[in-house]
Amino acid sequence: MTGWRARIGLVVPSSNTTAEPELTTACPAGTSVHAARMPLEDVTADDLDAMADRAIECAELLAHADVDVVAYDCTTGSLLHGHGFDAELEAEIGATADCPAVATALSVERALDTLDCQRIALATPYVNDLTRREVDYLEESGHEIVAVDDRGTTANTDIGALSPEDAYRQVDALLADADDSDGVFVSCTNYPSLPVVETLEADRGLPVVTSNAATLWDALQSVDVDTDGPGQLFARNR
Repeated sequence: MTGWRARIGLVVPSSNTTAEPELTTACPAGTSVHAARMPLEDVTADDLDAMADRAIECAELLAHADVDVVAYDCTTGSLLHGHGFDAELEAEIGATADCPAVATALSVERALDTLDCQRIALATPYVNDLTRREVDYLEESGHEIVAVDDRGTTANTDIGALSPEDAYRQVDALLADADDSDGVFVSCTNYPSLPVVETLEADRGLPVVTSNAATLWDALQSVDVDTDGPGQLFARNR
């Protein structure tokens, strides 16, 4: 039987090609990943807003697979309307699927707080409007964004076509202007970045959180499953 320790349900944008491979690779033995998809092609505020309307339908479908936790695995999609919307999203999805639920934006906050990261260097693949919304969201929760860089990419398939090396180089360049940061956040569940977390941490001496790392860690914590995933985050308990 798959997922004999835990079945993780993912609610992901239809154009996301990174979340399932990254989470499946990082999952501990006895856990499995099962996805339902919401329609999204371009990562814009309007399209993300429309996509969120399908989240509950996806949660209903994942309940058919008897999942143990559901993760709304989209960073900007879960912070688009600020604080309050993220918690409501978790509550509604959890009630629909009758199991714990996490949303990436809140998972990131929990991860940064667990690692005692307050002064954040933020790397995103997004257009500036979405990056600005993310900065506002993180600052509202008490984090200081000391450096930020985005790639200005709209098509989600183009984000998924980036490589872990792209993420490494973006963060490496960003940190050249952020000597006072105490943590790094690489945003977007479709940005391939989880494979370079440990390398970045070793090279730069800072904890590194990615959207998929935070989401997986939070989902596993919610069902009391530990894992030796990549990076400092997975060595901590929530």
